[in-house]
This record gives sequence, structure tokens and C-alpha cells, in this order.
Amino acid sequence: MYIRAMIQAFLYFEGARVSNTITTTIPGYKEGTWTIDPTHSEVGFSIRHLMISKVKGKFEKFNATFVTAPNPLDSTVTASAEVVSVNTNEPNRDAHLRTGDFFDAEKYPTIDFVSTGVREVNGEFLVDGMLTMKGVTRPVTFDFDFGGFGGDPYGNYKAGATAKAEVKREDFGLTYNAALETGGVLLGETVTITLELQAVLQQD
Repeated sequence: MYIRAMIQAFLYFEGARVSNTITTTIPGYKEGTWTIDPTHSEVGFSIRHLMISKVKGKFEKFNATFVTAPNPLDSTVTASAEVVSVNTNEPNRDAHLRTGDFFDAEKYPTIDFVSTGVREVNGEFLVDGMLTMKGVTRPVTFDFDFGGFGGDPYGNYKAGATAKAEVKREDFGLTYNAALETGGVLLGETVTITLELQAVLQQD
């Protein structure tokens, strides 16, 4: 179905109250609770390596729940990834990432996100929230590229999107690095988080 919303939203963002009047059409939008489809989703990240290229990785085990509200800007998301499931296609590196030099999986087994608001800016959706990693919680904003809604061959109603955010790893206590003989450092400061999402609407 098509829903046209004229929304006057008052959102708190980084301590300031912001007033937004939004007109948006969302084809296929439905209210309800959605759970992540892990076989058609991916929680990925990338970081600059040796100052010349980027290394990518992902978390193999994760979960997320989305609740779409009558007012789309009141929708919420909670998500979690298991640190021990990190995979960069190099077992020794993955083992190092699980240690206290990086994520400290034994002490902090999950990375968690809880949304605090949804905004629309110049036709694009932004999802604000609090990201907790290695025991540190900080605000982060995901650029949300909405793919749409549709049914699958098994009768499920699904939603798809891509979400991206950048964080400074040192803000979360991931400070490990090493100097290079050629100058510079082993690892970059900025981590790009990329989420490929497909979620299933739960039936009453």
C-alpha cells in the first residue's frame, strides 16, 4: 500500500531539539515487527591497512529487530553482533581481533546498537542511535538507503535496505596500532560499518 505522511516531528539529537516537517511516500510500507533474515543480510566493516588499501571483515552471527510505526519517524531498531564470530578470512588476524588488543570478546561478547530517532534530510533517511562496543557507548548515525518492500516465494513479506556509518575506533577503546618502517601506521583510525539488511515481517 502507499502511505503519504505529513509529519511534524520533534526529535532530540545531540542535545538539541530539532523540528522537522516531512512529506514522504513509502510504497509498500507496513506497520509491525520485523526480524532480520541472516541468510540474506550481512554485517560488514572495513578499515585502511598499511595506509594503501582497505581490509574488510564481517560478523557471521547477529540479530536485529525493527518496529515500524504508523509514523515512520517513530520506528525503532535494536541490533547485536557476536564478537567471537568476526571473520576477515585470515584466522590468525581474527584470533587477534578477539583479544584485548581489539574487541576483547571474552569480556565484551557483543556489539550492540539501539536507535534513538529517525530523520529525513533532503529525501534521505538517517537513523540515529547509541552504539556500544568494548564497554563504551557513543552516538552514531547510519545513512539508510531504503531498498523497498516485497514478498518472497514462501509467502513472507520482506523489507530491504543498506545502512552505512563511520566511527573512530579509538573512541571505543580500540587503540592498537603499529608504526611502519616506511612511515605511517598499520591501521587507519576510521572504521566504515556497512549493513546489508533484509528483514521479515512477523505475522500476528
